[in-house]
Amino acid sequence: MNRQAQAAVLFLLGVAVLHAGFTDLYLRYVKAGLRPLLLAAGVVLIGTAVATVWYELRQQRDGHGHEHGHGHREPRVSWLLVLPLFALILVAPPALGSYSAMHAGTALQRPPWGFPTLPARDPISLNVADYAGRAVYDHGRSLRDRHVKITGFVALDRRGAPYLVRMALNCCAADALPVKVGLSGRTPPVLRPDTWLEVTGTYTGKRTKDPVGGGVIPYIDVSRAAPVPTPRDPYDESWNG
Repeated sequence: MNRQAQAAVLFLLGVAVLHAGFTDLYLRYVKAGLRPLLLAAGVVLIGTAVATVWYELRQQRDGHGHEHGHGHREPRVSWLLVLPLFALILVAPPALGSYSAMHAGTALQRPPWGFPTLPARDPISLNVADYAGRAVYDHGRSLRDRHVKITGFVALDRRGAPYLVRMALNCCAADALPVKVGLSGRTPPVLRPDTWLEVTGTYTGKRTKDPVGGGVIPYIDVSRAAPVPTPRDPYDESWNG
């Protein structure tokens, strides 16, 4: 590509990055805390494109760019490089779901600073990783005699056993790993993979071993389960894996 074409691609890439950053689209790729860096990257790309065009126009005005600009032509097929950019703008990729979750081992890890005291309200809302961590590493001490509400998507193992899952991000979707909680008790009679559920229940000491990786998967004894819309941010950022 010549410099004008390079500038056009940089400009379109910058626009795509800013579009993702100013909408919820970026949450499909990176964690929410990286939004300022993403916006800064988009501004830098657009600024680089503008500077490239300015430099090329100045070279042509000074009579140094004529020979370079007309000596050869780049193949038009090189413009196909911009197609992924339009795909980024127009098509929002789905968040990772049950297929990815059941082909990766649970990413549950012991938090380095322990578990903070839970509020007194009942039921208490926890994310999947927090409930699973307290159930496994704190042996459910802070969860006993408490009603807990957690939200995640449904995944089924090969035997059809249901799990509530949230994909945990360390940085971006490329490193997302699942945290799984088994469902027992009053589960819905029909559960479809990737359906989002808000589950209310109580701690149970029941556990199982993840067939992928051998990690520990705790359970929650379900008293109520209701479908909910996919959340704005489908990933769990609380994990510090």
